[in-house]
Amino acid sequence: MTADHRITAILPCRDIEASEAFYKRLGLTVVSDHGHYRILADGRGWHLHLNSTPGWPRKVEDNAVGIYIYVDDVDAVADRVRELIIEQGAPHRKPWGTYEFAVSDPSGTLVRIGRALG
Repeated sequence: MTADHRITAILPCRDIEASEAFYKRLGLTVVSDHGHYRILADGRGWHLHLNSTPGWPRKVEDNAVGIYIYVDDVDAVADRVRELIIEQGAPHRKPWGTYEFAVSDPSGTLVRIGRALG
């Protein structure tokens, strides 16, 4: 694996300022700001692009976008956004072999954060 071989999500954002603030809570920082398009990273492997798209989606229920963020210390990240956790209010084991939690970003994107169970 090299730094040049990866996949990065580009997320549409109704309010790019609100989205940036949300992802900063998870541990990302802006590394490149082009106003309507921002690149965020955590310096350890997380990369995310935010694209200002006012009006996307018109209703949160219409947003079928979701991302999965892998992290070693799930509980530490959960502590940053505990009041936003959707399922059970805390990270928990899933039948598919992960320890994770889910939140929704300001544009309605489903964000799952977890790690594989060994």
